[in-house]
Amino acid sequence: MTNRYAVLLRGINVGGHKKVPMAQLRALLTELGHGDAQTYLQSGNAVFTAAAGTGAGDERALGAELEQAIEKHFGFRVDCLVRSGPYLSAVADACPFPAAELEGKQLHVTFFSEPVGPERYASLDQGAFLPEEFRLGDRALYLYAPDGLGRSKLAEALARPALNKGIVGTTRNWNTVIKLVEMTRD
Repeated sequence: MTNRYAVLLRGINVGGHKKVPMAQLRALLTELGHGDAQTYLQSGNAVFTAAAGTGAGDERALGAELEQAIEKHFGFRVDCLVRSGPYLSAVADACPFPAAELEGKQLHVTFFSEPVGPERYASLDQGAFLPEEFRLGDRALYLYAPDGLGRSKLAEALARPALNKGIVGTTRNWNTVIKLVEMTRD
């Protein structure tokens, strides 16, 4: 029995730092014993299968395995969040914003390493950022940014290190989320 997963690498291939060629990432996944390795875009999205006995079912163990392999192969550490296909589908289905009515650049999901409660962001005055909004989900934060992420004052506020201490987060636009859902379907 195999399970399909997506791995989301944080902070690679942007700004000239931490380059991970996607062909090498696919090869690395294969070397680790994972099957059907595919990548999407150049920003650190890969999909693979894990057979029983190779960490299948344990997202955290799969992520740690890949982090170690990347550090050994490339010489630097990269945070890797592994998520199952059913989890990604559930995140897409639970979107609190009208995704079908929005452009992909207007809606984003930040995936977290741990569950995040509303108390973490209680100090933010959401009304001060309207029409931008965010909602929390299962190890995820949904962000509506009508002018895109690059111009979002709310995204900037949400990224403050003090608010995210102790967790790893990596953000994908809605188009990427939906593509990863499609790629991880059995």
